[in-house]
Amino acid sequence: MDPHPSNCFILSGLSLYFEDGHDDLDDFGFDDYGSECDGIRITAFLDAGQDNLTPLGRLEKYAFSENVFNRQIVARGLLDVLREFSDNENDFISVMETVARMSEDGEPTVRAELMEQVPNIAMFLHESRPNFPAAFSRYLVPIVVRYLTDPNNQVRKTSQAALLVLLEQGLISKADMETKVCPVLLDLTEPSSDDDYKIEAVAIMCKVVTMLSKDTVEHLLLPRFCDLCSDARLFQVRKVCAANFGEFCSIVGQEATEKLLMAKFFDLCSDSLWGIRKACAECFMMVSNSTSPEVRRAKLSPLFISLISDQSRWVRQAAFQSLGRFISTFANPSSTGLHFREDGALLELPRCTLDGNCSLNSLNCSNITGCHTERTIAHTPPNQDGRATPSPEHVSTADGEDMHNFDDNHASVPGGLQGGYTRTVSNSNGRPMTTNNTKNTKEKEQTDENFNSFNYWRSPLPDISGELEMLSCPTSEEEPEDNCPNSMSSHGKSTSDQIQKVLDCLQPHMDDPDVQAQVQVLSAALKAAQLDSPADDSPTDDSPTEPQLEVMPESTSEESTSEEGPSEESPSEESTSVEDDFAHSPLSEEKPKIQNVIPQQLLDQYLSMTDPARAQTVDTEIAKHCAFSLPGVALTLGRQNWHCLKDTYETLATDVQWKVRRTLAFSIHELAVILGDQLTAADLVPIFNGFLKDLDEVRIGVLKHLYDFLKLLHAEKRREYLYQLQEFMVTDNSRNWRFRYELAEQLILIIELYSHYDVYDYLRQIALTLCSDKVSEVRWISYKLVVEILQKLYACGADDLGLNFINELTVRFCHCPKWVGRQAFAFICQAIVEEDCMPMEQFSQHLLPSLLSLSSDPVANVRVLVAKALRQSVMEKAYFKEPGCAYSDELEETVMALQSDKDRDVRFFASLDPNKGLMDTAPLI
Repeated sequence: MDPHPSNCFILSGLSLYFEDGHDDLDDFGFDDYGSECDGIRITAFLDAGQDNLTPLGRLEKYAFSENVFNRQIVARGLLDVLREFSDNENDFISVMETVARMSEDGEPTVRAELMEQVPNIAMFLHESRPNFPAAFSRYLVPIVVRYLTDPNNQVRKTSQAALLVLLEQGLISKADMETKVCPVLLDLTEPSSDDDYKIEAVAIMCKVVTMLSKDTVEHLLLPRFCDLCSDARLFQVRKVCAANFGEFCSIVGQEATEKLLMAKFFDLCSDSLWGIRKACAECFMMVSNSTSPEVRRAKLSPLFISLISDQSRWVRQAAFQSLGRFISTFANPSSTGLHFREDGALLELPRCTLDGNCSLNSLNCSNITGCHTERTIAHTPPNQDGRATPSPEHVSTADGEDMHNFDDNHASVPGGLQGGYTRTVSNSNGRPMTTNNTKNTKEKEQTDENFNSFNYWRSPLPDISGELEMLSCPTSEEEPEDNCPNSMSSHGKSTSDQIQKVLDCLQPHMDDPDVQAQVQVLSAALKAAQLDSPADDSPTDDSPTEPQLEVMPESTSEESTSEEGPSEESPSEESTSVEDDFAHSPLSEEKPKIQNVIPQQLLDQYLSMTDPARAQTVDTEIAKHCAFSLPGVALTLGRQNWHCLKDTYETLATDVQWKVRRTLAFSIHELAVILGDQLTAADLVPIFNGFLKDLDEVRIGVLKHLYDFLKLLHAEKRREYLYQLQEFMVTDNSRNWRFRYELAEQLILIIELYSHYDVYDYLRQIALTLCSDKVSEVRWISYKLVVEILQKLYACGADDLGLNFINELTVRFCHCPKWVGRQAFAFICQAIVEEDCMPMEQFSQHLLPSLLSLSSDPVANVRVLVAKALRQSVMEKAYFKEPGCAYSDELEETVMALQSDKDRDVRFFASLDPNKGLMDTAPLI
């Protein structure tokens, strides 16, 4: 028996444990090894032995041995085998042919082992073989393709994973994908294909599509994908299609999505299985991004409402989670005046176009959806006035405009002028009203509030619910107003059929109160759609009648009533006073949540997410999802419609769940950029102040973006927070050192926002306290903060304050009884020199003598940083190299003494050539 029964072979990080006889080890040439397996070469069997075979002959012997274990080891060691023979072209071809023959092995474990090595082999060939494409396409691609249809499940799974890796690395050519891989996937997804094969092939096809070109997907895979979406026999196939529907839409683009995929998406959204409808709700935003604004408003919005009113709680939950993201797809830079840069920063659009028209609406920008909820807005660089938010005179054009460029007096812009124009609207007196003057701000907002999209699009009909918003003309930006009713009537029958289809699905569940309420809403919408006819072309009145305004609460669902109840029945006094600009409108009190950027019912459903009943019937964390997507919704609606979200934001800010408040705290700076300085000061500052006094889990969100928020405030308001910065030093848990670290990082940025007097009076003391922190990471970043403060003082010409600060640093650190403080002084001195914080003449007079005195410090760690500061920073300054410098001799003597120090590290840094690069000594601090 083998004295070492347990042996280990390791290749590419994978371990194989086995028990076998000693004879097998002899066959592989492992007889000279003991129980230690770390040094075993997997290709040891290629070494010369007693069989007098060539290495290639031994490879053939063990690759096709009757012992399965031998063949497994060869398959696992193929990468090393190729390395052994890569220098000789003929030997390399022989090995590749051996690999091709091994792929036909009858043992599934051997085939699986071989397939696991294919991606590694492909990478090796790509890096080392000049004829890689030909060899890879000839020998390896056929193996991968053939294994996709292997009868063994493990082999198929391995080949699928290998195929994805090869595609991710870009190792498979387009020709091979079109002529070898895609045909196999199409064969496996035929209606007559085996169910297991078909389900696997659909899954791999949906993953592959994201790595292929648009042309390949559109011509080869899209027709089959459409057929699979309608597979009536296998729900697993439809579910995979629904889960990956968004990826297909994003690849093939808008035209193919609307022409071929939209009908399939409608079918999947009304599928009998709730899991499929849930998958549709989850990918709704990606689908919406691939459609035109008209299709998004007229078709996708009613479809999403049906999902959000679904009989299944899981579908409703997924729909509500996607609601904010779907709303964000309605965003338009020409309406919001803001756009996302490639790095994620939210910036103001330029006011003037190349043709001289100074209007945000003249910019024909593409949709920017998806950015608002998927990635965080980066630090926004401030404008020339020190604020990153657009000033009122810069963005009033955007504020006064809606998404469709018209006002309440039907001053609509013809479709031909949509590409660019200078906006001038008329107020109620018919006088032109420019929008680049803050004097007209209140008058402009009154005009926007008087506007009623319902009155614009249709002749007066009972305003029963937001359903009518989604039945409005989808081509408003392309056709004049007179054409909209005709366009509306052409969609009436299809819309009625869609609503009726949803009603039929809900009928078996009428015992559920939620379903009853949903049926009421849809029934009202169905009736309105049936009433839609060409007879509605009659001119509209200037304002809707009172009975029309009062119909809405009677015909909306119980959920819609509850969602608007709190804001209408018990408005806060602060909300009433802040929104005084809207008080001039006769409609403001009766319909305060009306806007015309998105379908009204979408907004109503979003506002209802703060209703406590939703947490019971839909999702316990629905308020958190609402808070997460609120900046995206606010950006979509624009600051002119902030009154629609204000009450909801205040409700979320006082939510009992700290996770909800934490989410808002992390995004309040984003919202401030969107709203501008006036609304920020009025509505966000009070909430910001509340977050400052909240739990640490909430305060950290404010602290991480403290600079981003403060820079948006006016100087007077910003200065009030100087008194509160000290409060960040106190935390619920004293061991939460990352909180103090974040404070120091933010203070480094905040310095630029305040005068040197304020920095000296308020920030200096906080910085000195942080420099004495128990945690070295906090101390290290705090030393940089001290340097920034000193640089601020000297940059502003406050040399007297700078000298006072230097004296304080010397007393506190240079003469500190603890070696950590003295070490900090050496680090600060080096940073001051490297950053040129002060004139070298004053440095040599006030700091250098103290630094030189530390060269004889008893603690080696202090002398290390002194040596580093002197050799790499101080002596490299031109000031100290001048012949008449009074300190040059003393510097030379000190450095020479450090070069002969008893400590090895001190000698190293004192002798290190500065041109060889600075070494990091942060771990010593």
